[in-house]
Amino acid sequence: MRDFQTTIAGRITLSGAGVHSGAPVSLTFLPADPDTGIVFHRVDGKGDAHPIKALVSQVGTTDLSTTLTNSAGLTISTVEHVMAAIAGAGIDNMTIEIDGPEVPILDGTSLAFFDAFEEAGFVRQAAKRRFIRILKPTRIESGASWAEFRPHDGTRYEVEIDFETPVIGRQKFAADMDEKTFRKEIARARTFGFMRDVEKLWAAGLALGSSLDNSLVIGDDNSVINPGGLRYKDEFVRHKTLDAIGDLALAGAPFIGCFRSYRGGHRLNAAMLRALLSDQSAFEIVEMAGKRSQSRGATLVAVNAPVFAPWVL
Repeated sequence: MRDFQTTIAGRITLSGAGVHSGAPVSLTFLPADPDTGIVFHRVDGKGDAHPIKALVSQVGTTDLSTTLTNSAGLTISTVEHVMAAIAGAGIDNMTIEIDGPEVPILDGTSLAFFDAFEEAGFVRQAAKRRFIRILKPTRIESGASWAEFRPHDGTRYEVEIDFETPVIGRQKFAADMDEKTFRKEIARARTFGFMRDVEKLWAAGLALGSSLDNSLVIGDDNSVINPGGLRYKDEFVRHKTLDAIGDLALAGAPFIGCFRSYRGGHRLNAAMLRALLSDQSAFEIVEMAGKRSQSRGATLVAVNAPVFAPWVL
């Protein structure tokens, strides 16, 4: 865990198509001052004066992807993959200019975003980094699905999925998460879907930019139809973990604890985060005290909440 807040060292631009709209869109990432958080700006003439903060308090719809909405009614959809890359790279402060309403899907993973951040480099800032430390178990349930936060010394994800189709079945991924683990185990896992759902999605004006280049597709015979097959034998649950990392990055600060879910998704992730942050006894805001040394680990002390955190908005 980094002691100090981080931003990127320079300007980065990535372009592609939205997975649902199919429309071309560009993202430009810019360094930002300490305590800015992650802030999107629509630069397509729809209202750049109304920024959209990457916070769970701004989450609107969660059907198929996570959409942010501000008070002016501006939206940005499919933010989960870029938010996962931001969290995976340990970036605290960044301005993101986008010339459309949907983040480009690129290859359906977080890898291109993560690689771009690493290529740009990082700047350690003067302000201490704050963390959300989980103090007690907090759990929600929705039918057969559930999610929970539990205390843990580190940042850990335990994500389990269960699909009737035999190519997926029941899969579980569990790991303490840091930048190296994210890049090696999570960043390359692709979004996935079923051929049987494609016509219905197209009729609804969705998945217009989806292809075998950016999605893992399961055919009517319950096999993966992508050339080359799977990147991991459990790629499906790894992508669900990627989604969870991106959705929970909307907390306003990284968390110290364990997130667990069974048969989760964007809606459950957002609801779990809201449930945690609505219970002030379930967490505290901490930062590193003093300097690290080889003889002792980091000491965490409770501090005031950052001004951009959703629980103070």
